[in-house]
Order: sequence, then C-alpha cells, then structure tokens
Amino acid sequence: MPDLIDVSREGRVALIRLNRPDQLNALNTALAGELVEAVESLDADRGIGAVVVTGSERAFAAGADISEMADKSAEEMVEADFFAVWDRFARCRIPKIAAVNGYALGGGCELMMMCDFAIAGEGAKFGQPEVKLGVIAGMGGTQRMTKLIGRALSMDLHLTGRMMAADEALRAGLVARVVPDAEVLPAAMAAAAAIAAYSRPAVRLAREAVLRAEDLPLEQGILYERAVFHRLFGTRDQREGMAAFVEKRRPNFHDGE
Repeated sequence: MPDLIDVSREGRVALIRLNRPDQLNALNTALAGELVEAVESLDADRGIGAVVVTGSERAFAAGADISEMADKSAEEMVEADFFAVWDRFARCRIPKIAAVNGYALGGGCELMMMCDFAIAGEGAKFGQPEVKLGVIAGMGGTQRMTKLIGRALSMDLHLTGRMMAADEALRAGLVARVVPDAEVLPAAMAAAAAIAAYSRPAVRLAREAVLRAEDLPLEQGILYERAVFHRLFGTRDQREGMAAFVEKRRPNFHDGE
C-alpha cells in the first residue's frame, strides 16, 4: 500500500501532501493517523519552523471517508471516540498553513480550519455538507467555522450544505488569501518560509496569543499578550532581533535559547 501522505522538506519548511487522489483525498482513519504522527514529529523537530498541508489540483480533501463510517453504530462511534485523533493535530504548536486547490468539503474543510490559516486557489470550493448525509460535522466544523465567519453564515453552510466559492470564503474570513490556482502552493511555501525564518518562540507565542483571543475577554487577552511580550525579553532572539534592527542588518535568530 502506498503511503497516504507524502512528506518533504525545503529548508525549514515541511510540505505534507495528502495522497489518496482517486478518493479525492477522503480522510480515513489510516490517513488521519499518518498525518497526525507526521505533524507531531515535525512539531518536535527544531529544524522545522512551519508546515504546509496540501492535496491535489482536484481536491484538498473532499471530506471524511464515508464508506468507513456508514455501517457503524452509535455505540461503536462512542467506543472508538471517532475523530478524536484530530484533536492531536490541532494541539500541535508548529504553524500550519493549508494550501487549498479544488474541494475542501466536510472533513477537508475542517482540516483546513485546524490549520492556522489557508491560502486558496480561485477555483477552490468550501462547505460542510454533512446534513445531506443525516449527520453533522464531527471534526470541529460547527465550532471553528462559527468562530471564523460568524453565526449567520456558519448556520447557512451547515443547514443548507451548500458550497462556498473562494471569493466568498475570502470575504467571510474563512481563508486568508486567494491566488490563481497555479500559485497556491508557491504562495503557501513562501509564507511558511518567511514564518520559519523568524524566532521560534516568538512565532509560537504569537500564534498562541491569537488563539487565546478567541476565548478571552478583551481585558484578559491584553494582559495575556503583555505577559508574553515581557517574557520574550528573556530570549536571545529578542536581543538579536532588536540589535539587528538598530544596526540595520538582517537578524540571525538562535531559535530562542
């Protein structure tokens, strides 16, 4: 059996490509396990500063693998805690960028939303069509989408099952950028390379602070941000970054030691 993901490295960036093209990269349990283990390994690798997750030209991922679930009982789903493995992916602290061409539907849209941001092609399509199957999203779609694009539009997508085009997804805030289809992966790799070149602790703590903003009241969030800002003054990277700015040169970050 071929690997269900392909992992390659370019400098300090890791590229993970979903590899079930004949199934439009449908997310089965085996693929989820391979992907989560790969990202957890990269999260612990100090030589990697960012990860890009992508699919094929036709589909980032067209959903979860329905054939794997169709005959399961409620008891079996509860016993297996089905989809819980994806919580491990979301908890990884390494910055993750989704590079999206084609369909990102159901579990594919949910995987995209687990990444820190997405760069999409002009022809990309997004949606949570689970209602058409008599179920709802199970990988965090109702929660993450509502936080990203608001209650009304999230309700629209989850209750009608319709697909959203790339231009609407950009206006709604579901994706960060839309570029021509052929430029999606180069744009995502360039963004990842820029992130990976910065101070590891600064990037990870910036990411954490933004995520905290979704849950904390503004006053508490500002106090949290300020505490992180102060904490970073204990790193070599802060001293190097500010010295380089004053001296008008490029910083040489030491990975935060």
